[in-house]
Amino acid sequence: MSNESVKNFPSIETPGYVGFANLPNQVHRKSVKKGFEFTLMVVGESGLGKSTLVNALFLTDLYPERVVPDAIEKSKQTVKLEPSTVEIEERGVKLRLTVVDTPGFGDAIDNTDSFTEIIRYIDEQFERFLRDESGLNRKNIMDNRIHCCFYFISPFGHGLKPLDIEFMKQLHNKVNIVPVIAKADVLTRKEMQKLKKTILDEISANGIRIYSLPECDSDEDEEYKEQVKQLKQAVPFAVCGANTLMEVRGRKVRGRLYPWGVVEVENPEHCDFIKLRTMLITHMQDLQEITQQVHYENYRSERLAKGVPAPKRNTLIEEKASGAINDKDRILLEKEAELKRMQEMLAAMQAKMQQQQ
Repeated sequence: MSNESVKNFPSIETPGYVGFANLPNQVHRKSVKKGFEFTLMVVGESGLGKSTLVNALFLTDLYPERVVPDAIEKSKQTVKLEPSTVEIEERGVKLRLTVVDTPGFGDAIDNTDSFTEIIRYIDEQFERFLRDESGLNRKNIMDNRIHCCFYFISPFGHGLKPLDIEFMKQLHNKVNIVPVIAKADVLTRKEMQKLKKTILDEISANGIRIYSLPECDSDEDEEYKEQVKQLKQAVPFAVCGANTLMEVRGRKVRGRLYPWGVVEVENPEHCDFIKLRTMLITHMQDLQEITQQVHYENYRSERLAKGVPAPKRNTLIEEKASGAINDKDRILLEKEAELKRMQEMLAAMQAKMQQQQ
């Protein structure tokens, strides 16, 4: 056996080495090939910089054709949900990011039912996933469930508004809520710390459960432990967004220019933008797992407890007739049709051979 072939089989030259230590690499390769899906919902009043922040977080433009309504249009506008999907690739890793915006939330005079539409949308995604799980084509299920919700809080108040409290109470059992204080550059550091404490006290007093970062294992390295500690201390995240690059002291930064200076979005001394992005990226898998294991299972259990049977998934023929069919189902439908044609041809050939005999 040549030396080259020996190198391909490490156990030959490493006695006692089986090779299952390579399993994480196999999972990594498979995950990278498949790609990742993540759905983020942003909720808050108009003018708090939600769209700007999301674009800055992922360095993309999710709303290229958006038209900002004027005051008259806003007064008549009801809450509607606008999902925007973009494919992001970084160092060979693909992410299918869907951001669900909620224009019109909190803009009306009477906001009693402003979160009804949001709750309905979240439940619809759970229902759709439950229906797809009950179908035949389970390998190609598209996960559109809401994995995380950024709830934007105005910096101009003295804490949470009644609408903020009611919204989080209604949704904390359905989605991972991350509270975000918008436009952090309008407050001094001392004012921001005071506002953060007030918000956390009100969240605790009202029994609201927000997303909590997982505890670190004892074998984790000290650097990671310190990072998680700082992220926990930063909640609720005080952020300001900007998509404009400007030059400050010979370097390009993303920030906002004021008469007294520049607010650097990606400077931890100026706001929690970097901490928010770090939390979202490093704990994206945890957010998905909690959605699956806690929020989705709660919804599924409620459905079963009420005695409502699991929804029957439409067949591909029915979906085609109704027009509700995606690309993957279309490919599957074409394969089924081709298989049916081949079976018919085979039956015809067998019948012909029997006649000749």
